[in-house]
Amino acid sequence: MLAEHAATAATARRLIAQLVACEVSALAFCRLLERWARGEAEPCTPGRRQAALRRAADRIETALSGLERPLSRYLLELEPAAAAEGRSWYGEPGAAELRDWEPVLNRAGVRVSAVRVAQSYLELAVLVRALEGLSAAARIQSPVDVGSLWAGLFDLRENLLGQTLEDLRALAAA
Repeated sequence: MLAEHAATAATARRLIAQLVACEVSALAFCRLLERWARGEAEPCTPGRRQAALRRAADRIETALSGLERPLSRYLLELEPAAAAEGRSWYGEPGAAELRDWEPVLNRAGVRVSAVRVAQSYLELAVLVRALEGLSAAARIQSPVDVGSLWAGLFDLRENLLGQTLEDLRALAAA
């Protein structure tokens, strides 16, 4: 679907590759936290858990940093075709994404800002859900109009490449 609306194949390839990297690293970050929320103490020591969170935050921070350029280029190329304002397919957070991570982090022995973790988890979980929805729409060949595609990608850029990126940088440095 992204390739179909891209001005050039190269722009689409770069964006798709970076979105895949973002999805994979976002899933790893979220799944790490979800395992701790279920009480799985993996890795086995608090120091290793702290390091695992740092690595997961660093991976997604790197992937998101690499997304800025191809996403901005794609939006720039798509903008004239998206003159009519569309509705974003980039959904709002659901109840499952809203969680107080402080007790989970305390139990895991990980000393980082629970607020930064909660905000990052929320945005990354919504990203994963949005990308899965976009992929599903492409698989079943459900059309997404150019205005809606542009609006969703614009929302993605605004939500992830600002505060979320800053939060992930702080978590990676913790």
